[in-house]
Amino acid sequence: MSETEILEFIAGIKNGKMSEQDALKYLKNYPFNDIGCAKIDTQRALRNGAGEVIYGAGKTDDEILRIAEAIGARGQNILITRTNERVFERLREIFPQANFNARGSVISVKFQEQLLTKSYIAIVSAGTADGAVVEEAYEMARFLGNDARKFSDAGVAGLHRLIANLEQIRGAKVVIAVAGMEGALASVLAGLVSVPVIAVPTSVGYGASFGGLAALLAMLNSCANGVSVVNIDNGFGAAYNASLINHL
Repeated sequence: MSETEILEFIAGIKNGKMSEQDALKYLKNYPFNDIGCAKIDTQRALRNGAGEVIYGAGKTDDEILRIAEAIGARGQNILITRTNERVFERLREIFPQANFNARGSVISVKFQEQLLTKSYIAIVSAGTADGAVVEEAYEMARFLGNDARKFSDAGVAGLHRLIANLEQIRGAKVVIAVAGMEGALASVLAGLVSVPVIAVPTSVGYGASFGGLAALLAMLNSCANGVSVVNIDNGFGAAYNASLINHL
């Protein structure tokens, strides 16, 4: 619940649009709404500036739908990560405006459109195979009200591809670097731009890449200034932190 929603709630009681009993019923769900399978953090937007996001992995389809329906019942925007088309097909029966990014495995439902920031986040990926992580980061960044721009397949195996987009990348307020294999892209980018670089190692690779561990360690050991690192395949976390920077 945002500050604006709280003020509207108070005004509703004051002008008689909401009865005392309805107000009591509404307030019983604070500071969280216990729906049995989950305790929804209804005040997260008030504390952190962004509402709760549903992490779909490990949850049943029914659990995801129940949580989403409870969030949507309050008119709050919904974002579900690590989910699937089955959930999407069922969810859009409840919320027809639902959208599904199949590559990123992300579902979004918007009740209120957000104005995008004038500054933007550049999401630069090393290879096409990193696309799932890129799309998760992109959807999250847009969900949080950011202008986000993707620069794909610009890894170190062909630096001319990166240089071709360098002017636009340098115009960003913050850069997300997504790379698997040896994870060199983050260090290269940090040496070329004057803004923070958030590095996302991906599990793309084989053998000694150890499911993204090689890229993670390379990024953590970067000698370039301004690099911070999130966990393997964590496009969500990278986008959230990039959004905080972009809104400063």
